[in-house]
Amino acid sequence: MKWDKPLKTAVLKKRYKRFLADIELEGEFLTVHVPNTGSMQSCWEPEWKCAVSVSENPARKMPHTLELIHNGETWIGVNTGNANKLVKEWLNGNLIPELQGYTMIQPEKKIGDSRVDFYLEGHPTLPPCYVEVKNVTLKLEGVAQFPDSVSERGQKHLRELMKLKEAGLRAAMLYVVQREDVQSFRPAVSLDPVYGELLKKAHAAGVEIFVYQCRMDLEELNLGKSLPFSLP
Repeated sequence: MKWDKPLKTAVLKKRYKRFLADIELEGEFLTVHVPNTGSMQSCWEPEWKCAVSVSENPARKMPHTLELIHNGETWIGVNTGNANKLVKEWLNGNLIPELQGYTMIQPEKKIGDSRVDFYLEGHPTLPPCYVEVKNVTLKLEGVAQFPDSVSERGQKHLRELMKLKEAGLRAAMLYVVQREDVQSFRPAVSLDPVYGELLKKAHAAGVEIFVYQCRMDLEELNLGKSLPFSLP
């Protein structure tokens, strides 16, 4: 996924009120939009380098969006909306081996009063597949983990995937790891033990788990390698 326009590098000063951050860009202090509802634990500290995109939409109060933060080892993708954009690109390009062969890819498939990120249909031998996507930025004990705080929404998604699997469909969790200083993934049971237990239960019930790492730079985000995972 190429950026619409080249990102601008800056220095991160402060993150607050969930959706705001202060940066220093070319000697100017600005408040920018942070498209991330999580705690962003392990993703930022004052004075870390960051990268922002700039919108030309005159209706926006803050034209700058925080996209990446660099911890001295790797860029970290903190715009959670990019995960679904990446997966859509990967699915349309038939780039994820476990999900190849489907002829129809539908984002935001409605089921009941909820929506699943992607619905795949048209495989010659496999049933339709529902795919839920999660953006992973948390690093604890050297391992990529999710979620970075208690996620009742994430718990709900796992329960929905289990119901879909029980109905005879494929159901999968796809974790997109937007940092390159980790080599494996596990649920963050220290932060959300319920999510950890539900993921273990879902996997035992046949919900598939895929973990893919991004290759990241200021030019584009690309599909990286598959990472191993462990469950509590």
